[in-house]
Amino acid sequence: MTELVVGMPAPDFCLPDADEQMVCLSEHRGRFVVVYFYPRDNTSGCTLEARSFTEELDAFTDANAVVLGISPDSPKSHKRFAEKQSLAVTLLSDPDHMVSDAYGVWVLKKMYGRESMGILRSTFLLDPEGKIAHIWRKVKVKGHVDEVMAKLLELRS
Repeated sequence: MTELVVGMPAPDFCLPDADEQMVCLSEHRGRFVVVYFYPRDNTSGCTLEARSFTEELDAFTDANAVVLGISPDSPKSHKRFAEKQSLAVTLLSDPDHMVSDAYGVWVLKKMYGRESMGILRSTFLLDPEGKIAHIWRKVKVKGHVDEVMAKLLELRS
């Protein structure tokens, strides 16, 4: 698998959202797209990240951007998570890790001496032509949404 780099076309995908409606990346051509990968619904870091993106969603929309969060969780799990946390971001389900794999974020992780496959928290900013404009890997949640917004505004100017 080729490692994704800035300037490459982003791998296209169609995944189910919390209402089990298919959402395809290609539907958003002509807009910036923030694709953020997170490990799991209802965990502290993932909740903070999703709530932070939700709080800034109007600003992203005003900047001609759409925000898509992707994890291996089921649409049902996303629906409960979104309702419980009052989330407005679109959450997509990637249970077979096909999209996570295509973006190089389904990786071997080591925690407490154990190894297991999981999501490397990462964000991809795509330009209106569908090309990768910026990549954040090993994201630290605190302040991350502000970084993404700053980069988006910089690219738009």
